[in-house]
Amino acid sequence: MSSWRTTKRFRPGGAVPAGTEAAGARRAPVVVDCALYDKGVRRPGEVPLQDALDAAEASEDCFVWIGLHAPLTEDLAEIAAAFHLHPLAVEDAVEAHQRPKLERYDDTLFLVLKTIVYVEHDALTATSEVVDTGEIMVFAGDKFVVVVRHGSAPPLVELRQSLEADPERLGHGPAAVVHAITDRVVDDYLLVADKVEDDFERLEEEVFSPRPSNDAERIYQLKRELIEFKRAVLPLARPLERLADGGLPGDGTVFDAYLRDVADHLAQVRERLVAFDELLDSILSASLAGVTVRQNTDMRKIAAIAAILAVPTLIVGIYGMNFEHMPELKWTYGYPSVLVVMVGACVLMFRAFRRNDWL
Repeated sequence: MSSWRTTKRFRPGGAVPAGTEAAGARRAPVVVDCALYDKGVRRPGEVPLQDALDAAEASEDCFVWIGLHAPLTEDLAEIAAAFHLHPLAVEDAVEAHQRPKLERYDDTLFLVLKTIVYVEHDALTATSEVVDTGEIMVFAGDKFVVVVRHGSAPPLVELRQSLEADPERLGHGPAAVVHAITDRVVDDYLLVADKVEDDFERLEEEVFSPRPSNDAERIYQLKRELIEFKRAVLPLARPLERLADGGLPGDGTVFDAYLRDVADHLAQVRERLVAFDELLDSILSASLAGVTVRQNTDMRKIAAIAAILAVPTLIVGIYGMNFEHMPELKWTYGYPSVLVVMVGACVLMFRAFRRNDWL
């Protein structure tokens, strides 16, 4: 993100910069979409923020849905004032880097979700990035939903279009939006867990392959990525339980059963992450054990070769002492006989070592 700042006019369908460019770069629009929904149907045309809020307040079946991407404090000022958002929640939405949580400020629900995106890679290395995290913050009241995205959190355009195609569901108001977002985030956890499992299987095959390799660095890197995954998933269990226990705004009780299903999917992801952690420890132990076994095998081979070479060295050393009265010194066939003895002894020792898997 560039260091310069511009103010934005909040307009449905996007934001229009009111400032200037800096060094040829233009900051991406903060307001991704702003829409007014009446009985689950989006009202056409551009509706200014304050007009949309007034219309939502005037009608029992209307609510406002605003989508933001990486806003600054000044970007959220107008929205915070219009919807009476708590300063602490606004600060969290701007600063990001929050853990998954659910807070309630008067009649406004503030939900923080960590998103996970799988980073494609050809092969797992000691520096491979496996997962990337982003954040989605949701402010939800009886008449509004404000969704803030940070980092690699995927756009929610398709999600919004899917809900707009189902006016009966969207007619339940902000509760339908909150449920849809949590459901999408947890479903993404499942998809990423499947891909991470493929990385585990490939790593496991390489660790147990006959080809010697040092996998400790790659295993450690995968463990770090797994920790990042767990930090996004594990703290979300309690907020989901609170949401499923009548925590949604407005007519949200109809989604309690669906949220329990989302919580069940989250539990599956948590169980898989625990299993991944245990499997990774086992793979690391197997890798270190494999290194030890290979070292022992190499040492046995070296010892066997040294023992074979010691026989001719011993014989040559004895006959190199040049004493005058030594057996076979004057014998015509002494030299070839000694060579035959040395070769024969080496062959016998080699076969013995091979038979005992030392060579």
